Amino acid sequence: MVELLYRAGMSECKPCLTPVDTSPKVAAADGAPVTDASDFRSLAGALQWLTFTRPDIAYTVHQVCLHIHDPREPPLAALKRILRYIRGTLDLGLLLRPSTATDLVVYTNADWAGGPDTRKSTSGYAVFLGDNLISWSSKRQNTVSRSNAEAKYRAVANGVAEATWLRQLLLELHAPLRCATLVYCDNISAVYITSNPVQHQRTKHIEIDLHFIRERVAIGDLRVLHVSLLNSGPV
Repeated sequence: MVELLYRAGMSECKPCLTPVDTSPKVAAADGAPVTDASDFRSLAGALQWLTFTRPDIAYTVHQVCLHIHDPREPPLAALKRILRYIRGTLDLGLLLRPSTATDLVVYTNADWAGGPDTRKSTSGYAVFLGDNLISWSSKRQNTVSRSNAEAKYRAVANGVAEATWLRQLLLELHAPLRCATLVYCDNISAVYITSNPVQHQRTKHIEIDLHFIRERVAIGDLRVLHVSLLNSGPV
């Protein structure tokens, strides 16, 4: 991380407390082009590698990398803010420690229509095995969601897919899970859809995700529960 700051010429920059500005996202065409696009791409790529051990910057780095094909000043300012945040949190990292708990818990979320240009949502999940964070993701959805519930449901589907793979991996490692995985979502409608067998007109366009999650719920591998947004964990 220190080397990354040195490459960016920000070894002595002023730290900031958060990696992202809470102001509305900028469109791809906003702002003037950066003077050195290759330098922007190099730093953005390095930050992508850093997300393997710093999940706290995963969402912000993903938003910056959406502009990597045509970098402009606003995304550059966002990238520099991430570096300023890193400057003040050099001692942060993942700590994996022995845990008596062996349950698998997944927190999911999505920002509905968050992309100002495409109106595509960004899904995110964080997977905990006991007390340890072992998997996380922040990724733009492939299609435009027509409702908040649909965007959240697709985020749940991504989290369920990861949990299903992890359960199978633990089984092959002769450490099978003995209880259902808990998947948390802050949208009541999305939670209801996971167990409602009725095919509504408004859910037919996400039918594959519907059957995938319901199958996991039906066999008892996981349960999808509602969680308040204020207590929704580190997603």
